[in-house]
Amino acid sequence: VAAGAGSQAPVLLVLADFRDLWYLAKLSSVGSISEEETCEKLKGLIQRQVQMCKRNLEVMDSVRRGAQLAIEECQYQFRNRRWNCSTLDTLPVFGKVVTQGTREAAFVYAISSAGVAFAVTRACSSGELDKCGCDRTVQGGSPQGFQWSGCSDNIAYGVAFSQSFVDVRERSKGASSNRALMNLHNNEAGRKAILNNMRVECKCHGVSGSCEFKTCWKAMPPFRKVGNVLKEKFDGATEVEQSEIGSTKVLVPKNSQFKPHTDEDLVYLDSSPDFCDHDLKNGVLGTSGRQCNKTSKAIDGCELMCCGRGFHTDEVEVVERCSCKFHWCCSVKCKPCHRVVEIHTCR
Repeated sequence: VAAGAGSQAPVLLVLADFRDLWYLAKLSSVGSISEEETCEKLKGLIQRQVQMCKRNLEVMDSVRRGAQLAIEECQYQFRNRRWNCSTLDTLPVFGKVVTQGTREAAFVYAISSAGVAFAVTRACSSGELDKCGCDRTVQGGSPQGFQWSGCSDNIAYGVAFSQSFVDVRERSKGASSNRALMNLHNNEAGRKAILNNMRVECKCHGVSGSCEFKTCWKAMPPFRKVGNVLKEKFDGATEVEQSEIGSTKVLVPKNSQFKPHTDEDLVYLDSSPDFCDHDLKNGVLGTSGRQCNKTSKAIDGCELMCCGRGFHTDEVEVVERCSCKFHWCCSVKCKPCHRVVEIHTCR
């Protein structure tokens, strides 16, 4: 749970339709998903998802890890904003923030589908899953002169599983409503943030550390990189509305002067609230009690973060390590240093 949001409980996040779901099942009551009966206990799943769960039991713990990864990354990316991706102990996890077609909902969908794809792919590469392993299609020589070898991340499997499991609810409805189209688009944009940032990692081989030849493999970017990319897409998200091209319903920019969005961009339908005031009914915790930066003019500054209500200033003593010295062999010893700092919190 982000700052100001209460305590965080261990969670299993089941990703489907966030208007109904973002259900939390406590690990203490569910544990590892290793039996078919457990799939029936995961609230909010439609029948096709329950069937997928039963057919892919070994993958479902990776879905849980991906969901947790998504929450943690969301809270990191929004740590200095009025809406800081706080989770609630009630259902749905993010309150009604993600039931509306806002850009915050767009980010949550994108980072969540990316989290599932990332975690499933990582499980493939680490040998945790019998259904998949390394990407064996990446092999042979390259135009750059190196040899493809090692364990390339099987991103194709991770993306395919994310598409099948996360998108199934929207597709089961025919994907014709504004919100279904928005959700599916942002789900795919999340996965694109991984696909478009795959990188090549290499190892040199030769006598005495020389690099006579290299073996390389394809690897996913760190999930922090994925979060950074999607946060940039959030800041530049496109407001859209539904249109028809022939008999196909599509989303187009609401302002016709804006250039069309790409598959990598985030899209949203509704304007966001200001997130200033406590409104638990709608899952908005407000900014009262949030820490702010007195000297910043950005959104983390006290003027904007506190929505003009002003802020409290308190002096607190902090203890830090200082005058550290290395002692042979092999330890570092430091002195405790005390200093007083000002902490500013919104009224």
